[in-house]
Amino acid sequence: MASFWGDEPMMSGQWIWIGLWSLALAVAMVAISIFHRRLQASLATAPRLPYLQTAPETLPTVSLIIPAYNESVNITECLDAALASHLPNPDNLQIIVADDESTDDTAVLATTVARTDKRVHVFTVPPRPTDISWRGKNWACANAVEKATGDYVLFIDADVRLEPDAIATALVDCQKHDADLLSCGPGIICGCLAEWLVQPVMMSCIAVGFNFEAVNDPKDMGTAFAAGPFMLFRRSAYDQIGGHQAVATETVEDVELAKRIKGSGLKLRYLLSTDLIKVRMYRSFVSLWEGWTKNYYEGGGRNLGGTLYSAFALSLIFVMPWLGFVVGLSRAVVGDGAGWWLVSGLGGLSIGLQVYMRWAAQRVFNQPFRYWWLGWLSGGIVVAIAITSIIKTETGWGWTWRGRSLATP
Repeated sequence: MASFWGDEPMMSGQWIWIGLWSLALAVAMVAISIFHRRLQASLATAPRLPYLQTAPETLPTVSLIIPAYNESVNITECLDAALASHLPNPDNLQIIVADDESTDDTAVLATTVARTDKRVHVFTVPPRPTDISWRGKNWACANAVEKATGDYVLFIDADVRLEPDAIATALVDCQKHDADLLSCGPGIICGCLAEWLVQPVMMSCIAVGFNFEAVNDPKDMGTAFAAGPFMLFRRSAYDQIGGHQAVATETVEDVELAKRIKGSGLKLRYLLSTDLIKVRMYRSFVSLWEGWTKNYYEGGGRNLGGTLYSAFALSLIFVMPWLGFVVGLSRAVVGDGAGWWLVSGLGGLSIGLQVYMRWAAQRVFNQPFRYWWLGWLSGGIVVAIAITSIIKTETGWGWTWRGRSLATP
């Protein structure tokens, strides 16, 4: 006699598999709920860089430093945006482009802009010393600071686009809150599919891993973070912590500088500014893969257990719901038993939770909500990035940025 669950009584092995899939999807829903709650808790306490209500009459001098290595695609637009800044005295802005021995036309293009505006200074940094492993942009920044004359020093990347009021607004906020380092999480511009898949997930992970309230709490010495695309230092504070020379060997120098600010009893202020500051970090999957596998493990403090845990959690949150839904639906459709409809239903419910979580986050990040149906692929790529980052960092194999090896000689 046929049972409700299928044409034949279901074998015990079938029930075991249904039970395991149901359990995995239930765990995934719990993981999504926890991640969503922590993400929203962090974003709810995230201060935003406020718009200027009135134009300031005076502002301190500021040196804007742009380290640039093979940035021909970005440098002109970056400089044009910076030069369009609204300041009470435009001559109080000094812009220094530190060409880090680029092999493309970065220096030529920057020099072309400099000829049209005396506030722009371009130089090529000398070859890196061999007695110490200067990683990333630290060497270029350390050399550029020596030429800086401003009361404040602002470091941005060449792929950053500043709105006209960005610098003035940051300076006003910095003075109002007596901040020694003000760093802003920028709006993330996505152009290619790889960016749309990975960047929103990464931004959510950072917000969960570095809670805004904890970062801005001077009593919480264990949590410090700064976003490399926009870091505004009081010059005296920058010198006090040793600047980029003190973090020469660090790959994720922005976080290390933030730790030094907090550890020295100075004031760290970390905000969101998705409207006034925008950045397109990567323009292809290749550069995105190289960039995040360079930073992921290091950004977590080389915590092996923590990085592996994050990879496992992200696989539960992003991959498991879609996998469970597909497996359950396919087995149910081919008539393997009505119990598989339960699995597909749990999968669909967990997908719904995942989609809502991403929609809510991207509203705060001021990003369009796209490619939600590829959540499984987004999570899979980020998990692969986490694992690969461990391997690259620990072995030095393929650990590069724009072709330059980061491995210790």
